[in-house]
Amino acid sequence: MDVESRLKDLPAWRREGEEIRRTVEAPDFPAAIRIVDAIAVKAEELNHHPDIDIRWRTLHLALTTHDQGGLTELDFTLAAVIDAIAAEHGA
Repeated sequence: MDVESRLKDLPAWRREGEEIRRTVEAPDFPAAIRIVDAIAVKAEELNHHPDIDIRWRTLHLALTTHDQGGLTELDFTLAAVIDAIAAEHGA
């Protein structure tokens, strides 16, 4: 998989080793929690779960496919979903 090419479609994401990462700034803490909740629903549907670190209204997200030992198409699919969710919540 050409990770750099895939990241061109996801400009908010950056590669760090075998992960892709993004930081989301929500308008406020309740919005940050709503974003996390919406991500959780989609992650369950895809059976693919990001690492999420919440710091007040700032979310740090990391994606990798642990059982495949690195990045797969599923990571980029969920990244695009996360981008849409963040945009829906004004982040």
